[in-house]
Amino acid sequence: MSLITVKDLSINYGARTVLSRVSLSVEAGEIVTIVGPNGSGKTSLLRAIIGAVKPVRGTVELGRNVTLGYVPQRLHIDETLPMTVARFLRLPNGAKPDMIHQALTQAGAPDLLNAQLSKLSGGQFQRVLLARALLGTPDVLLLDEATQGLDQRGSAAFYQQIEQVRKETGCAILMISHELHVVMSASDRVICLNGHVCCEGTPAVVASAPEYRALFGTGTGGALALYRHEHDHGHDHDHAHNHHDHDHTEAAE
Repeated sequence: MSLITVKDLSINYGARTVLSRVSLSVEAGEIVTIVGPNGSGKTSLLRAIIGAVKPVRGTVELGRNVTLGYVPQRLHIDETLPMTVARFLRLPNGAKPDMIHQALTQAGAPDLLNAQLSKLSGGQFQRVLLARALLGTPDVLLLDEATQGLDQRGSAAFYQQIEQVRKETGCAILMISHELHVVMSASDRVICLNGHVCCEGTPAVVASAPEYRALFGTGTGGALALYRHEHDHGHDHDHAHNHHDHDHTEAAE
């Protein structure tokens, strides 16, 4: 059974349709990335998966005993509040020191244990949020544009850490990203969203799909299509799954 199964999911905010009949799944150990323009419903989809948004139709099913870890797009902390990283990581469920150390190490930030939250750089703070999500040893790690605000070098380093987390823990990863070049190099599967699922498949296949190019243009398509995971060799027959059966909906997230 899949770790996460989303079936026929629709979300409305008042009279506005944000997502229309979205279906997807996440399998054990894979990195799945959701891309789409602003207002395409990406964040709403993740919020529905963690139970923060109630759909008007459809279901979200988790596999038996599946746990989720969530890294939000941003988290506002009062800069005048004196709080160390260690204390912040103890807050959710009273995590023990060895668990906190392990999570920070997996997040690539073992030296931040006694640092003040207010003194962290953007990249360091995202590592701490990643560690917080890893405390529960999740089966699936959900990331909502976790590198927003970081420079290109910081973003690349963060995604490399995500791949390392997957390698070390075996957890699956479902993430939203606007950094297409990084996404394509770090993903096993890509889902293109614009109020509904436009197309999905391996990175190279999605990069060449007409629906993807209609949204993002062809300027980076050639470069994206050059990327292939080692395990994709010999699978040139793959095709993107194109979805034409739903009306296009302009929706704000």
